[in-house]
Amino acid sequence: MRSQRRRPGEGSARVRRAAWLALAWACAPVAAQGLTPLSTGTGSEPPPPWQEIGLPMQKKPFTAFSVVTLDGQRVLKVEADQSYGNLVHVLPRADTGRFLSWRWRVDVPNDKADLRTRNGDDTAAEVCVLFDLPLSAVPFVDRQVVRLARLQSQQLLPSATVCYVWDAHFAPETALDNAYTRRIRMIVLRGAGTPLKSWQSERRDVHADFLRLFGDESRTVPDIIGIGIGADADNTRARSLSYVADLVFEP
Repeated sequence: MRSQRRRPGEGSARVRRAAWLALAWACAPVAAQGLTPLSTGTGSEPPPPWQEIGLPMQKKPFTAFSVVTLDGQRVLKVEADQSYGNLVHVLPRADTGRFLSWRWRVDVPNDKADLRTRNGDDTAAEVCVLFDLPLSAVPFVDRQVVRLARLQSQQLLPSATVCYVWDAHFAPETALDNAYTRRIRMIVLRGAGTPLKSWQSERRDVHADFLRLFGDESRTVPDIIGIGIGADADNTRARSLSYVADLVFEP
Protein backbone atom coordinates (compact mmCIF):
# COMPACT_ATOMS: atom_id res chain seq x y z
CA MET A 1 0.00 0.00 0.00
CA ARG A 2 1.30 3.45 -0.91
CA SER A 3 2.35 5.63 2.01
CA GLN A 4 -0.10 8.41 2.96
CA ARG A 5 2.73 10.65 4.18
CA ARG A 6 1.76 14.27 3.69
CA ARG A 7 3.73 16.21 1.12
CA PRO A 8 5.13 19.69 1.96
CA GLY A 9 2.38 22.29 1.73
CA GLU A 10 -0.35 19.67 1.36
CA GLY A 11 -2.07 20.64 4.60
CA SER A 12 -2.32 24.30 3.64
CA ALA A 13 -3.55 23.36 0.16
CA ARG A 14 -6.29 21.25 1.72
CA VAL A 15 -7.38 24.17 3.90
CA ARG A 16 -7.41 26.53 0.92
CA ARG A 17 -9.58 24.13 -1.08
CA ALA A 18 -11.87 23.52 1.89
CA ALA A 19 -12.27 27.29 2.19
CA TRP A 20 -12.96 27.87 -1.51
CA LEU A 21 -16.00 30.00 -0.69
CA ALA A 22 -14.83 31.57 2.55
CA LEU A 23 -14.45 35.09 1.16
CA ALA A 24 -18.03 35.16 -0.10
CA TRP A 25 -19.36 36.12 3.31
CA ALA A 26 -16.83 38.95 3.56
CA CYS A 27 -18.08 40.83 0.53
CA ALA A 28 -21.36 39.46 -0.84
CA PRO A 29 -24.62 40.97 0.46
CA VAL A 30 -27.43 38.59 1.34
CA ALA A 31 -30.34 38.73 -1.09
CA ALA A 32 -33.70 39.70 0.37
CA GLN A 33 -35.27 36.63 -1.16
CA GLY A 34 -34.71 34.14 -3.95
CA LEU A 35 -31.98 33.71 -6.50
CA THR A 36 -31.22 36.71 -8.72
CA PRO A 37 -31.47 35.68 -12.40
CA LEU A 38 -28.12 35.73 -14.18
CA SER A 39 -29.76 37.45 -17.16
CA THR A 40 -30.55 40.61 -15.19
CA GLY A 41 -28.30 43.59 -14.76
CA THR A 42 -26.52 45.66 -17.36
CA GLY A 43 -23.37 45.09 -19.37
CA SER A 44 -21.30 41.93 -19.13
CA GLU A 45 -20.88 41.79 -15.34
CA PRO A 46 -22.95 39.19 -13.44
CA PRO A 47 -25.66 40.99 -11.47
CA PRO A 48 -25.33 41.48 -7.70
CA PRO A 49 -25.45 39.79 -5.28
CA TRP A 50 -23.58 37.30 -7.48
CA GLN A 51 -19.92 37.66 -6.48
CA GLU A 52 -16.73 36.28 -8.02
CA ILE A 53 -14.71 34.35 -5.43
CA GLY A 54 -11.31 32.68 -5.63
CA LEU A 55 -8.97 30.99 -3.19
CA PRO A 56 -7.58 33.03 -0.28
CA MET A 57 -4.55 35.01 -1.51
CA GLN A 58 -4.99 33.52 -4.99
CA LYS A 59 -2.09 34.24 -7.35
CA LYS A 60 -3.12 32.01 -10.25
CA PRO A 61 -5.47 33.40 -12.96
CA PHE A 62 -9.16 33.74 -12.13
CA THR A 63 -11.83 31.95 -14.12
CA ALA A 64 -13.72 34.52 -16.21
CA PHE A 65 -17.48 34.97 -15.70
CA SER A 66 -19.41 37.25 -18.06
CA VAL A 67 -22.99 37.71 -19.21
CA VAL A 68 -23.29 37.44 -22.99
CA THR A 69 -26.00 36.97 -25.59
CA LEU A 70 -26.15 33.46 -27.02
CA ASP A 71 -29.02 31.99 -29.03
CA GLY A 72 -30.94 35.21 -28.46
CA GLN A 73 -30.76 34.99 -24.64
CA ARG A 74 -28.52 36.55 -22.02
CA VAL A 75 -26.56 33.73 -20.39
CA LEU A 76 -23.51 33.28 -18.20
CA LYS A 77 -20.27 32.52 -20.04
CA VAL A 78 -17.65 30.64 -18.00
CA GLU A 79 -14.07 30.52 -19.33
CA ALA A 80 -11.34 28.63 -17.49
CA ASP A 81 -7.79 28.96 -18.79
CA GLN A 82 -5.26 27.46 -16.35
CA SER A 83 -7.43 29.25 -13.81
CA TYR A 84 -9.61 28.86 -10.74
CA GLY A 85 -12.72 30.70 -9.59
CA ASN A 86 -16.37 30.57 -8.54
CA LEU A 87 -19.41 32.78 -8.85
CA VAL A 88 -21.38 32.77 -5.58
CA HIS A 89 -24.87 33.89 -4.56
CA VAL A 90 -25.46 33.98 -0.80
CA LEU A 91 -28.95 33.04 0.37
CA PRO A 92 -30.75 33.97 3.60
CA ARG A 93 -31.15 31.13 6.07
CA ALA A 94 -34.92 31.50 5.79
CA ASP A 95 -34.82 30.48 2.13
CA THR A 96 -37.09 27.47 1.54
CA GLY A 97 -35.64 26.34 -1.77
CA ARG A 98 -35.43 22.64 -2.50
CA PHE A 99 -35.48 22.16 -6.26
CA LEU A 100 -32.69 23.65 -8.36
CA SER A 101 -33.11 23.86 -12.11
CA TRP A 102 -30.92 25.28 -14.86
CA ARG A 103 -29.68 24.86 -18.42
CA TRP A 104 -26.03 24.50 -19.36
CA ARG A 105 -23.73 23.52 -22.18
CA VAL A 106 -20.03 22.87 -22.64
CA ASP A 107 -18.40 24.01 -25.85
CA VAL A 108 -14.78 23.19 -24.94
CA PRO A 109 -14.36 20.29 -22.47
CA ASN A 110 -11.30 19.61 -20.34
CA ASP A 111 -10.19 16.17 -21.48
CA LYS A 112 -7.21 16.23 -19.10
CA ALA A 113 -9.42 16.33 -15.99
CA ASP A 114 -9.57 13.37 -13.62
CA LEU A 115 -11.76 14.10 -10.61
CA ARG A 116 -10.26 11.17 -8.70
CA THR A 117 -6.86 12.89 -8.39
CA ARG A 118 -5.60 16.25 -7.18
CA ASN A 119 -3.58 16.80 -10.34
CA GLY A 120 -6.76 16.28 -12.38
CA ASP A 121 -9.25 18.01 -10.06
CA ASP A 122 -10.77 20.39 -12.64
CA THR A 123 -14.25 20.77 -14.11
CA ALA A 124 -15.52 22.47 -17.25
CA ALA A 125 -18.73 23.42 -15.43
CA GLU A 126 -20.26 22.87 -12.02
CA VAL A 127 -23.25 24.15 -10.07
CA CYS A 128 -22.94 23.84 -6.29
CA VAL A 129 -25.25 24.08 -3.28
CA LEU A 130 -23.73 25.25 0.01
CA PHE A 131 -24.95 23.84 3.34
CA ASP A 132 -24.26 24.90 6.92
CA LEU A 133 -23.96 21.43 8.42
CA PRO A 134 -23.44 21.67 12.21
CA LEU A 135 -19.80 20.98 13.05
CA SER A 136 -20.92 18.42 15.59
CA ALA A 137 -21.95 16.24 12.64
CA VAL A 138 -18.63 16.66 10.81
CA PRO A 139 -15.93 13.99 11.36
CA PHE A 140 -13.14 15.08 13.70
CA VAL A 141 -10.34 15.66 11.18
CA ASP A 142 -12.58 17.52 8.72
CA ARG A 143 -14.01 19.52 11.62
CA GLN A 144 -10.55 20.81 12.48
CA VAL A 145 -9.90 21.74 8.83
CA VAL A 146 -13.16 23.71 8.67
CA ARG A 147 -12.41 25.45 11.97
CA LEU A 148 -8.92 26.39 10.80
CA ALA A 149 -10.27 27.69 7.49
CA ARG A 150 -12.88 29.77 9.33
CA LEU A 151 -10.20 31.19 11.61
CA GLN A 152 -8.06 32.13 8.61
CA SER A 153 -10.97 33.78 6.81
CA GLN A 154 -12.76 35.08 9.91
CA GLN A 155 -15.97 34.39 8.01
CA LEU A 156 -18.59 31.67 7.83
CA LEU A 157 -18.02 29.08 5.13
CA PRO A 158 -20.02 26.00 4.18
CA SER A 159 -19.26 22.82 6.07
CA ALA A 160 -20.86 20.69 3.33
CA THR A 161 -21.17 21.38 -0.39
CA VAL A 162 -22.95 19.38 -3.08
CA CYS A 163 -21.65 20.04 -6.60
CA TYR A 164 -23.26 18.95 -9.85
CA VAL A 165 -20.52 18.62 -12.44
CA TRP A 166 -20.07 18.25 -16.18
CA ASP A 167 -17.19 15.84 -16.72
CA ALA A 168 -15.60 14.43 -19.85
CA HIS A 169 -15.14 10.90 -18.54
CA PHE A 170 -17.55 9.67 -15.86
CA ALA A 171 -21.04 8.35 -16.50
CA PRO A 172 -24.08 10.36 -15.34
CA GLU A 173 -25.06 9.92 -11.67
CA THR A 174 -21.51 8.96 -10.69
CA ALA A 175 -20.89 10.23 -7.14
CA LEU A 176 -17.40 11.26 -6.01
CA ASP A 177 -15.68 13.05 -3.16
CA ASN A 178 -13.58 16.06 -4.04
CA ALA A 179 -9.92 15.03 -4.30
CA TYR A 180 -8.91 17.68 -1.76
CA THR A 181 -11.71 17.54 0.80
CA ARG A 182 -14.79 15.45 1.64
CA ARG A 183 -16.54 18.69 2.56
CA ILE A 184 -17.25 18.92 -1.18
CA ARG A 185 -18.99 15.93 -2.77
CA MET A 186 -20.02 15.68 -6.39
CA ILE A 187 -22.57 14.13 -8.71
CA VAL A 188 -21.71 13.91 -12.40
CA LEU A 189 -24.75 14.94 -14.46
CA ARG A 190 -23.32 15.31 -17.94
CA GLY A 191 -20.14 14.44 -19.73
CA ALA A 192 -19.23 11.20 -21.44
CA GLY A 193 -21.52 10.90 -24.47
CA THR A 194 -23.23 14.27 -24.00
CA PRO A 195 -23.14 16.38 -27.19
CA LEU A 196 -21.00 19.52 -27.04
CA LYS A 197 -22.41 22.95 -27.90
CA SER A 198 -25.88 21.66 -27.01
CA TRP A 199 -28.07 22.98 -24.18
CA GLN A 200 -28.99 20.44 -21.52
CA SER A 201 -31.70 20.98 -18.89
CA GLU A 202 -31.42 19.89 -15.25
CA ARG A 203 -33.76 19.78 -12.25
CA ARG A 204 -32.47 18.42 -8.94
CA ASP A 205 -33.99 17.78 -5.54
CA VAL A 206 -31.05 19.18 -3.57
CA HIS A 207 -32.43 17.83 -0.27
CA ALA A 208 -32.42 14.29 -1.65
CA ASP A 209 -28.97 14.75 -3.15
CA PHE A 210 -27.59 16.07 0.15
CA LEU A 211 -28.88 13.00 1.98
CA ARG A 212 -27.47 10.76 -0.74
CA LEU A 213 -23.99 12.25 -0.44
CA PHE A 214 -23.85 13.29 3.22
CA GLY A 215 -26.26 10.78 4.73
CA ASP A 216 -23.35 9.20 6.59
CA GLU A 217 -23.08 12.42 8.61
CA SER A 218 -26.63 13.71 8.89
CA ARG A 219 -30.17 12.37 8.56
CA THR A 220 -31.60 15.88 8.23
CA VAL A 221 -30.94 18.62 5.68
CA PRO A 222 -29.19 21.68 7.19
CA ASP A 223 -29.68 25.30 6.14
CA ILE A 224 -28.80 26.09 2.54
CA ILE A 225 -26.71 29.26 2.61
CA GLY A 226 -25.66 29.76 -0.99
CA ILE A 227 -25.43 28.68 -4.62
CA GLY A 228 -22.19 28.61 -6.57
CA ILE A 229 -21.17 28.24 -10.22
CA GLY A 230 -17.63 27.27 -11.08
CA ALA A 231 -15.08 25.98 -13.57
CA ASP A 232 -11.37 25.50 -13.14
CA ALA A 233 -8.37 24.30 -15.13
CA ASP A 234 -5.51 25.19 -12.80
CA ASN A 235 -4.44 21.65 -11.90
CA THR A 236 -4.44 20.34 -15.47
CA ARG A 237 -3.17 23.64 -16.93
CA ALA A 238 -5.81 23.33 -19.62
CA ARG A 239 -8.78 25.33 -20.93
CA SER A 240 -12.57 24.94 -20.99
CA LEU A 241 -15.59 26.96 -22.09
CA SER A 242 -19.16 26.56 -20.83
CA TYR A 243 -22.43 28.45 -20.45
CA VAL A 244 -25.15 28.46 -17.75
CA ALA A 245 -28.67 29.87 -18.00
CA ASP A 246 -32.11 29.91 -16.35
CA LEU A 247 -30.87 29.03 -12.86
CA VAL A 248 -33.91 28.83 -10.55
CA PHE A 249 -34.16 27.72 -6.91
CA GLU A 250 -37.68 27.03 -5.65
CA PRO A 251 -39.60 25.12 -2.93
